[in-house]
Amino acid sequence: MYRYLLFDLDGTLTDSREGILNCARYAIETLGLPMPEEKTLLKFIGPPLRNSFMEYCGCSWDQATEAVKVFRRRYGPVGQYENRPAPGIVEAMGRLKKAGRVMALASSKPEEQCLSICRRFGFAPYLAATVGNPPAAEWTKADVIAEAMRRLGLTKDDLPGTLMIGDRGVDVAGARSQGIDCLGVEFFGYAEPGELARAGAVAVVETVEEMEAFLLSH
Repeated sequence: MYRYLLFDLDGTLTDSREGILNCARYAIETLGLPMPEEKTLLKFIGPPLRNSFMEYCGCSWDQATEAVKVFRRRYGPVGQYENRPAPGIVEAMGRLKKAGRVMALASSKPEEQCLSICRRFGFAPYLAATVGNPPAAEWTKADVIAEAMRRLGLTKDDLPGTLMIGDRGVDVAGARSQGIDCLGVEFFGYAEPGELARAGAVAVVETVEEMEAFLLSH
């Protein structure tokens, strides 16, 4: 049984498309960078921002660092609220908690924003830990997952019963690097077709109902 459940935030618990894309466009326009097409901008949802600016806008490390600062300048007061929870996710979390599952957040977003979003949408009461990037840091997904497991007090004996839940290949890769499985979700379609399966997800689900059924039966 997967007793410990680590949830991604953007694209998993919430549909953050509007806020992330608006802030990415703001940073790109502000810095005069080449504007990617829409389908490329969607790839900003999930992975660390610096990596996305480097890969999709051709930024150097320093340019990407500045782009992240500009992105967050809009995201903090505006972008994080251009967001909505996945339909039915709060209720599903309540039932999972009643079933004895221990849940935590493991997101690449700044932790302060994770806490704010989780309080706003009602996730906070169901989370035993809320983990994101520390101030002025750019942790990998593997780093975030490792910290979430540390805060839950997990040991190597708990690895078979620990599951990451995310919507991108980076979630699967981060989980595998820490010795745990990952359930892929396609609630909002931000991953490339087949991305989650190719990365090694133990299963891929398309709705919150399918996710809950998988979690309660494994």
